[in-house]
Amino acid sequence: MESSTDTPLPEPADSSGSPAAERVRRFPTTPGVYLMKDRQDRVIYVGKAVNLRSRAGSYFTKAAQIERRTAELVQEIYDIDCVETDSEVDALLMEARLIKDIRPRFNSQLKDDKTFPYLQISTREDFPRVEFTRTPAAKNVKLYGPFTNAGKLRGMIAVLQKIFRFRTCTLDIDESDERWRWFRPCLLASINQCTAPCNQQISKVDYRDDIRRLRLFLDGGRDRLLKQMNKDMLGASADRNYEKAARIRDDIEALKGLNLKGDLEQHAQPEVFYQDPKKGLAGLKKVLQLSELPRRIEGVDVAHLQGGETVASVVQFIDGLPFKHGYRRYKIRTVDGVDDFASMREVITRRFRHLSQEGESFPDLLLVDGGKGQLNAVIGAMKQLGVIPPLTISLAKQEEEIYVPDQSEPHQLSRHSYALRLLQYVRDESHRFAQHYHHLLRGKSTFDQ
Repeated sequence: MESSTDTPLPEPADSSGSPAAERVRRFPTTPGVYLMKDRQDRVIYVGKAVNLRSRAGSYFTKAAQIERRTAELVQEIYDIDCVETDSEVDALLMEARLIKDIRPRFNSQLKDDKTFPYLQISTREDFPRVEFTRTPAAKNVKLYGPFTNAGKLRGMIAVLQKIFRFRTCTLDIDESDERWRWFRPCLLASINQCTAPCNQQISKVDYRDDIRRLRLFLDGGRDRLLKQMNKDMLGASADRNYEKAARIRDDIEALKGLNLKGDLEQHAQPEVFYQDPKKGLAGLKKVLQLSELPRRIEGVDVAHLQGGETVASVVQFIDGLPFKHGYRRYKIRTVDGVDDFASMREVITRRFRHLSQEGESFPDLLLVDGGKGQLNAVIGAMKQLGVIPPLTISLAKQEEEIYVPDQSEPHQLSRHSYALRLLQYVRDESHRFAQHYHHLLRGKSTFDQ
């Protein structure tokens, strides 16, 4: 909600009669996330709810105005938005992601307080474990969180374990150690909530594939996951591995039973714990034949929904790590319908015109999400603008091919290459940032209808 700078609005004497309180009365009674804003339209608090109208409405009661934990927040609430979800699991994941993204002032305790819980997945074990933790490891793990409610996080882990059947034990299981063949599995294997790698009932390859599916889901790729699982099921059936096909079929039905929204991908977890940025930069210098390390890298991506509200993002990395203050978001203004090339040209023109006008330096490396077409569109936009472009490359998703101007064939690096991992980090972060902005705009427009 916008307010006039010429005529300041009066302070509401009673929060129950404020504009925010009026909006809450029209909130749905479904699960979701609410975003509280001050008079400058800044998000100051993000919360989740099983019933949006009831939970958000509780802040506009007399009790909330005098309660020590909420009194200061209530005084600053002027407007409120919500994003509706179809399940509490969805709301829980969305809340954690938005807090990480927006960093609201009244959620500030989550920034540094390590007592808040995380979901932690180990990455260097034959059979990675999934854990609830308040003391996350510094390396060799993938983290999700922090979450605001320990009980709900534990409940979510239990629900997801029924689908992905990961282990939560602390056993150090080595696939090559034959002694595990005679180990007695715990009760979770008996009730079909663990695939029992401790008894060698599943191979390392199949187990890690289950973990890959879990991570894809947690990162917001539910639709893509369902398509992959359906393809895997058909493949297993074609190979006459009917037991595996039946298991995947049951997993698909269980995942659908969560009743999550299909746009969970737009709220992908922002934290990417990249292992060694220095090796990534050194690898890029070698692969791209640069004279110096590319210390400042920017990534660009475009997001749209059925041709409506197309947006773009620019993310900035310095010395191989994200620099959030350099992130920028753009609403595409000049393009009608779905035209990624035209949208990319617009955002590049606006970005580099601003850098030129402000006398700011260009990035050492510009990464475009896409293939040769997107790369040519970006190069063309900069030439038309009359600027000397920085080294600009594109990264195509399917084969992870790197396209470089004036080179007919793309580079294809090893999947384990530090250089490729760094580019993927930048690409995925620009995609997440664009999708997240797009989701907020879409949620707001849906609410305002």
